[in-house]
Amino acid sequence: MESQLPVLVLLLSCLILISQSAKAAPNPSPTPIKAVNLGGWLVTEGWITPNLFDEIPVNKDLLDGTQIQLKSVTKNNYLSANNSGGSAILASQSSASGSETFKLWRITETTFQFRIFNWRFLGLDDQDNLVATSTSSSDSDSSHTFEIVRNDDDPNRIRIRAPNGSFLEVKPEGLVTADYSENTNWGDDDPSIFLLTNVRQLLGEFQVTNVHVYAVRIPVGWWIRFDQNPPHPFVGGSLQALDNAFSWAEEYNIKVIINLQVAPGSQNVWDHSGTRDGTQSWGKTDDTIKETVAVIDFLTSRYANRTGLYAIELMNEPLAPGVTLDRLEKYYKAGYDTVRKYSDVYVIIGFSRSVIDVHYYNIFSKIFEDMTVQQNIDYVKKYRASTIKSLTAPNGPHIFIGEWVDEMDLSDASKDDYKRFGAAQLEVYGKATFGWSYWTLKNVEIHWSLEWMIKNGYITL
Repeated sequence: MESQLPVLVLLLSCLILISQSAKAAPNPSPTPIKAVNLGGWLVTEGWITPNLFDEIPVNKDLLDGTQIQLKSVTKNNYLSANNSGGSAILASQSSASGSETFKLWRITETTFQFRIFNWRFLGLDDQDNLVATSTSSSDSDSSHTFEIVRNDDDPNRIRIRAPNGSFLEVKPEGLVTADYSENTNWGDDDPSIFLLTNVRQLLGEFQVTNVHVYAVRIPVGWWIRFDQNPPHPFVGGSLQALDNAFSWAEEYNIKVIINLQVAPGSQNVWDHSGTRDGTQSWGKTDDTIKETVAVIDFLTSRYANRTGLYAIELMNEPLAPGVTLDRLEKYYKAGYDTVRKYSDVYVIIGFSRSVIDVHYYNIFSKIFEDMTVQQNIDYVKKYRASTIKSLTAPNGPHIFIGEWVDEMDLSDASKDDYKRFGAAQLEVYGKATFGWSYWTLKNVEIHWSLEWMIKNGYITL
């Protein structure tokens, strides 16, 4: 108590001074004001501006904090976190209340973490039984991240892919395990089918911002390794710019994908590969492969400990037949191993914890020249969707639509045409397991500028 006396004396003195001052100079009554609240302006309240959520392309009813209940179609019982979640999850309750209610943490458009009422998260034990024992998690914690797969005909009829790659199923005794196969008929006899009930939806600042663009893909050239004095005729400064980009990205919680856009010797014949006259010489010798691996080593070692680093893309658009498959495989293995020396971030193309990068444009090919707007849309919904689905496999690499644009090979398309075409691409590319990246943020060609397209109402995220 003695140590607190000086503080108490000081507080008492202040109160006396304030009291004396108030007696000496009474505070006049304030003039009544007439004001209005700017609700929903700087802090989102969804009921004020519901249109902010209207155009979310995938699972807009499953945002952060959404409370759901899950009923097994075979047992006709709800999943329940018995014993306050300290043991296995069972399909054991005929009615639902607090123990049968799960809160979603949205990681991507289709992947989520499930939290029960006492802050425990769903995961798997050593026997692949569904349990809720962990009291902590993070967005990067794949051991607690599940994929929700919805039936196209009935979105409240779902399957849940567990972190081990298999689907959850309910055993005859009610135990929930993660060992069901990919195949399903979506029928009531399938133990991997659950009925989803949305109990409560949150529509606030966290929810709206967590579904919008949260990453940047930054192209770099091989000469960044030699900054500040790169070989002629390249100029220095790009390394400092990349350092700045990481600082800005981390300040605003944006993930960074470093993309090696230009490899030594040029990996394709296009101007964005740093070629002098259209000659493609990358991979012709082992030296170009070694030089490229050295660039990956330099970049990964420099940024491995930065919280913003999300992925390293080993090479942009290598072109066959100039780049042969065996040379590309040799480089990808060496590049992958190099990244793994420093970090377990995603490596775009090949191997474990890896990503396949696919670029989609409805231009640059004769097949798009005579297409109508609707034919362009149908092409995306049919062929692109089918390709993405065929590339997506359990325990396989993630799929990343690394480049796409809301542009068609048409001269008379209207704003509404572009809105429909853009919405179709967002719907289809949103199913890519690693997400997508628009080309590019700013461009003098307006349809190629994501900033312009959003500001002018062509694209809604």
